[in-house]
Amino acid sequence: MPTDEQRAADLLGRVEHGRVATSMRALPFLASARHIVVDGRVLLRLHKGHGYHRACVGGVVAYGADVPSARARSRSWSVQVVGECAAVEPTAAELDRFGPAPRSVDGVPFDPVYLRVEPQFATVHSVIETDCP
Repeated sequence: MPTDEQRAADLLGRVEHGRVATSMRALPFLASARHIVVDGRVLLRLHKGHGYHRACVGGVVAYGADVPSARARSRSWSVQVVGECAAVEPTAAELDRFGPAPRSVDGVPFDPVYLRVEPQFATVHSVIETDCP
């Protein structure tokens, strides 16, 4: 039976975007990110212009993604990995897996920054919806 970390990596591999959570100036915040999973680690691509990466690097972050159910009798899931975060330079193969970067974010040219989350633990939750009366 796969571990939560293995299940989390598998599910994260099925979607492209999620949210990284940490704190900045003692306040919690979430930032959207593109991700890929490499050898059980989560690599993130964020827009450098917001500066959110500075709050993540060297600390512990949570990264989550989900697929909510949009209709009855379907399955939804949510994944969260928690671990130490470091700045990285992705390989050419990893850059290819990320795909093309956005042209701009909030009207500013996209400037990528890459982070690696080394999972310490993971949680996976799934829900099977039922028909509503």
